[in-house]
Amino acid sequence: MTPWLQDWHDRPTHRRVWALAAPMILSNVSVPLVALVDSAVIGHLPRAHQLGAVAVGASLYSLLAWALGFLRMGATGFTAQAAGRGDGDGLRQVLAQGLLLALGFGLLAWLIAMPFSRLALGWMQPSAELESSTLAFFHTRLLGLPAALGSFALVGWFLGVQNARAPLAMLLLTNAVNILLNLWFVLGLDWGVLGSARASVIAEWLSLCLGLALARPALKAHPGRIPWARLGRWADWRPLLSVNRDIFLRSLALQAVFFLITVQGTRLGDATVAANALLLNGLLLTAHALDGLAHAVEALCGHALGARDRLALRRCLVVAAGWSLLASLAFVLFFGVFGELFIELQTDIPSVGATAAAFLPYLAVLPLIAVWSYLLDGLFIGATRARDMRNAMLLSLALALPLAWLSRGWGNHGLWLSFLWFMALRALTLGAIAVRLARRDRWFGQEAR
Repeated sequence: MTPWLQDWHDRPTHRRVWALAAPMILSNVSVPLVALVDSAVIGHLPRAHQLGAVAVGASLYSLLAWALGFLRMGATGFTAQAAGRGDGDGLRQVLAQGLLLALGFGLLAWLIAMPFSRLALGWMQPSAELESSTLAFFHTRLLGLPAALGSFALVGWFLGVQNARAPLAMLLLTNAVNILLNLWFVLGLDWGVLGSARASVIAEWLSLCLGLALARPALKAHPGRIPWARLGRWADWRPLLSVNRDIFLRSLALQAVFFLITVQGTRLGDATVAANALLLNGLLLTAHALDGLAHAVEALCGHALGARDRLALRRCLVVAAGWSLLASLAFVLFFGVFGELFIELQTDIPSVGATAAAFLPYLAVLPLIAVWSYLLDGLFIGATRARDMRNAMLLSLALALPLAWLSRGWGNHGLWLSFLWFMALRALTLGAIAVRLARRDRWFGQEAR
């Protein structure tokens, strides 16, 4: 039996992977379900520009919020490695630093959000109705941004200590409240687009409050004290800030791709931008589900690296890769068989539904292409090798842009082909770097960076 097959048959590793992955899959899947509910509720209002406003406004908010997603990803790797070393003080340091950074970046994001939204809509050239509704939605959503960033830091820390139940509780509360308030505010109170935004804001603040409450018992399981002296020294902030900087650049490039899809779709008409939003909800559904396995890789690989356990690292990767392949094939089958039903559940606007159905095959093959970049992201985050992630993302974007430029005349088909090529490049570039590091024995051969 080959070493990889031996690793696959290691039942304790399967249990450890699923102990983390199962709660995260449940919580992660609930995130795009909120977007699906938003689309379903707004999509059954009479005008396409209302659905387009939620799609574009959510895209602007996501670009801003998820560009700061390093607050979660940066915390997970350092927390997992501190847990692997048994460093209780280090765990408290990462948590405090993460929450302080969330507060600082939340205030900074507020300052740039208003001019950013108007500039972005100027690029898109939307209809007057779409622009007005989008600005109203986006400006309301900004009220929840500080809470969202604080939750990012908490979720990353919880994953690092291999506590998947706390993020599950936070995300389920957020999404349950969001769904219920969406139905009430939009359909019951007839608040329209603003009702959808207000529901999200309330849900985000409730999530932060729950996360702070759950952090206390989690800290008791890892004895130690807050190292106040370290929080005042620049040298103790530098590693986290360096990793966060590189993850920020990587996330900014990724969000730019999704933003460009929205921009180009908007130029192709209200029906096209709305249809692409429905299809991207399918991508979010698969990405968040498959990210549950990637989150398990982050925590387990980070712990293995902190403990310098080569066998545990390899077994985690093999088991997670096997389950990721099976899960991605299941999603391919789902969208291939039930894709049209998936669209019909989100809207009954004929022009939007017909446009989305025409491009459904792209969504059907996307999970099998994208899954490997999610898995490799988990490895690099756990290892805190953010510089390599940044370089791989920028290289992928640079290699994808020529096809995007050449396929402009193909309309929405060119847009989706370019996106599939970009997702494939993400996996190829990260895989090449991972193999090179393994051949040079660099995963354990130097300090994380």
